[in-house]
Amino acid sequence: MGLVERDKAVTGLEGLLTEAVAGRGRVAMITGTVGTGKSELLHTLADRAVDFGALAVTASGAHAERTLPLALLSQLFHDAPLQDRERERAMSLLHEGTVAALAADNRDDNEHIDVQIVHGLCTILLELAERYPLALLVDDVHHADRASVVCLAYLARRARFAPVLVAFTQTEFGRSSDPSWQAELLRPGHGSRIKLAPLTGLGVQQFAAETVGAEVAERLAGQWYQLTGGNPLLVAGLLEDYQAATEETGAEPDEVVVGERYAQAVVSCLRRGEPQMLEVARGVAVLADTEALDRLLRTDAGVVAQAMRALTTAGIFTLGGFRHPVAATAVLAGFDQDERAELHRRAAVLAYDGGASARVVAEHLLGAKEASEAWGVAALEDAARQALREGQVESAVSYLKLAWRACTDERQKIKIMTTLVRAEWRVNPSTSSSYLPELAGALDKGFLQGSDAVILAKALLWHGQLAEAEVILEHLAATGVDLDPAAAGELAMTRPWLRCSFTPLAQHFRPAPVTVTTVSASRRLEAANALSTVLSATPSENVAVVVERILRSSRLDEMSLDTVESALLTLTYGGHAEQAAPWCDLFIEEAHTRRAPSRQARLAAIRAEVALRLGDLPGAARHARLALEIMPPSSWGVGVGVPLASLVTACTAMGRFDEVSEWLDQPVPETMFQTRYGLHYLHARGRYSMATGHLPLALRDFQKCGELMTTWELDAPGLVAWRTDAAETLLRMGRPDQARRLIEDQLGRCGKDMPRVHGSALRLLAATSQLRHRPMLLRQAADLLQSGADRYEHSRVLVDLTEAYHALGESRRAGMIGRRARALAEECDAQPLLRRLSRDIGWDDKETAAAQPSVTGSAAMLSDAERRVAALAAIGYTNREISDKLYITVSTVEQHLTRIYRKLGVVGRTDLPAHLELDLSATV
Repeated sequence: MGLVERDKAVTGLEGLLTEAVAGRGRVAMITGTVGTGKSELLHTLADRAVDFGALAVTASGAHAERTLPLALLSQLFHDAPLQDRERERAMSLLHEGTVAALAADNRDDNEHIDVQIVHGLCTILLELAERYPLALLVDDVHHADRASVVCLAYLARRARFAPVLVAFTQTEFGRSSDPSWQAELLRPGHGSRIKLAPLTGLGVQQFAAETVGAEVAERLAGQWYQLTGGNPLLVAGLLEDYQAATEETGAEPDEVVVGERYAQAVVSCLRRGEPQMLEVARGVAVLADTEALDRLLRTDAGVVAQAMRALTTAGIFTLGGFRHPVAATAVLAGFDQDERAELHRRAAVLAYDGGASARVVAEHLLGAKEASEAWGVAALEDAARQALREGQVESAVSYLKLAWRACTDERQKIKIMTTLVRAEWRVNPSTSSSYLPELAGALDKGFLQGSDAVILAKALLWHGQLAEAEVILEHLAATGVDLDPAAAGELAMTRPWLRCSFTPLAQHFRPAPVTVTTVSASRRLEAANALSTVLSATPSENVAVVVERILRSSRLDEMSLDTVESALLTLTYGGHAEQAAPWCDLFIEEAHTRRAPSRQARLAAIRAEVALRLGDLPGAARHARLALEIMPPSSWGVGVGVPLASLVTACTAMGRFDEVSEWLDQPVPETMFQTRYGLHYLHARGRYSMATGHLPLALRDFQKCGELMTTWELDAPGLVAWRTDAAETLLRMGRPDQARRLIEDQLGRCGKDMPRVHGSALRLLAATSQLRHRPMLLRQAADLLQSGADRYEHSRVLVDLTEAYHALGESRRAGMIGRRARALAEECDAQPLLRRLSRDIGWDDKETAAAQPSVTGSAAMLSDAERRVAALAAIGYTNREISDKLYITVSTVEQHLTRIYRKLGVVGRTDLPAHLELDLSATV
């Protein structure tokens, strides 16, 4: 530590040392708050003593040695260069004095040490001074034992006419030593008081410049001063934190870094001071209400006030509290756990009696690790509810766990446990499994009823315990009209959820009129009914409008995830994946902000399914992996089928078969196949089997999927289009007639709002048709998939169309469509499709890329009408076909093409860019 703004003090001490060497003994008392450089100043004087012809002899007081007689004085004799005879005499006197002091009963005065021993010890030092002028330097004299203090006072009086400088350091909040000996030390003409003040703002800048350079020091000195009050020790800690951050990142931080070194400096300051300073600092770290500190610490208010002033002067406090939270954390970390718990227990009582918020009281109860007061459990429950509303799930779980342990009423204990299950569900659903047996026992005893019983049933379902959940549902169904309104409403909202996810169990709930009592419950019921309708019937045209209205008014508060999930799945299964995507992203971000990992994982799984239906294979894999990273497969229960299915389907389409094999080796609950989640898994596994040539296995999975969906009356094409994949498998197995029947059945089930499924079915219908009829069907499929925004399925259609034109000998059209197919396949990273284009048509990637004109950027110059004509021409439509499709004359088509060629700088339609998007929603 440097000596910035300490020039006057150094000069003063050197002057006193010069006088002492000349035979005029001097005494100096260096005071100041902890950490202001008193010790550094003394060390500097010790280093320079030899330059003045003096010998430095040093000692340092320690709080732990305050009860050891003559401990500090012994340091001086051990450090002094005594002759053997002198050392033997000194050790004898020290031993005699120590024994006498320990044997004395009264230690409040000088009687416990013989004056002859004091005289003898001081004489040895004065005789040494006759040979070598001495600088006796004693650091932290406020920690000295009483016997050493008596000897030092005697020595100070005798040293007046000897070549001796006696210099002490003492903190301003140090022990109030005997005024008489301090008066002896500082008599006019003999003693001097040197007070070290904290650094000024400019001093902090100068101090920092020595370490981090002038530019950084000038920029950050103001903040460093605010955090330290000019205490050099604290400033040094911040500088070390800054340097550590620079070394770690390889670049100088733009802002102040407050870290471990600063924390250590704060603790060091407190340990160097008196115990009262540390005690009050700990009190403030526990209880922010400084007005109640004396009651918390059970000490005198005057002592507390004095310590507060000292801590403020030391730069640790400002305005009654720590200058930075890191300081408070460091103080608590070094606190004995039992003592800290006791302080928190007292603080909880003070906070409760003072009308503090439930969160404040609960935090103290957590620190106390108990809630023994009569109001403790209620305060913890209130705090948990508030924390859940604010998205502080981890805190809520902590409050509820303590409340559950402290509660003695069995019914109330079960109520707390159900709330705890709901809260932990946001973080990791698997943690709730440990509570299920006790909750089931409470149900048998009649302690668990209504909506709490529904929570238990849902938890059991998640963990695959369907039989146990069925017993509870039967119990609730039998209760019927005896249910209270809240429980009846919960059951009404649970029925459509079961209908969509655990269909075999939905029979336990017959539809019954019920009045929901809150807006959020109304939204939840409406969203669940919308999803049920989409999965069991043809969705209405305005379903997207209805669920988007629900989503606009929803937030991820305590009970709304079911609402959000149902609404997002309604859009996804209802053929509106492109509308679901931004909503998913919004709620995933909100779940992250609210620190609710299980919700983030479940929403990421939905986002993966959305990406899959948009043909974004890399995105689907990324979101599915994220879902399984945030919440590992073991925590998903039967729901693991959803993220696994998206990951398997996406990776299969991208040709990453080794990765798929590893994921399919993951064990899944057998009961998953009795749920909607199992349908997705069967479908994904079937696609992998088909892609790897295991056709009978693939057909078995697709047919099993169809059997379940038919039995459950969930045979909606938007959920799982099992017929098209079963048909494709049959085609590969050489059974086209069976395949065609399935395809025609699928086409009969597809409405105009299902272009994705409709287009995929048309692609397979083309495969069962004569070669000359295929282009027409495939172009119809391409139109549907273009508007449906599924890039992967669109690229599959274009690859088939390319192969059809190639087989018909229309190489020009095959080349045009092939470029478009390749562009889409590359966007999707669909490597098997790219290999088909290269293998079956004989294209080389590099040659194709080189042959394709770079005109994509110029396509922005086209009008909407020209873009639509160009897009159709690029995928092989003739002028007459374009005329019929866009309801314009052939002449108009030709005029558009002429302008298109000129704007793009191409010769003909074979040079048109492959990335033109087709939009037939507007008229030309």
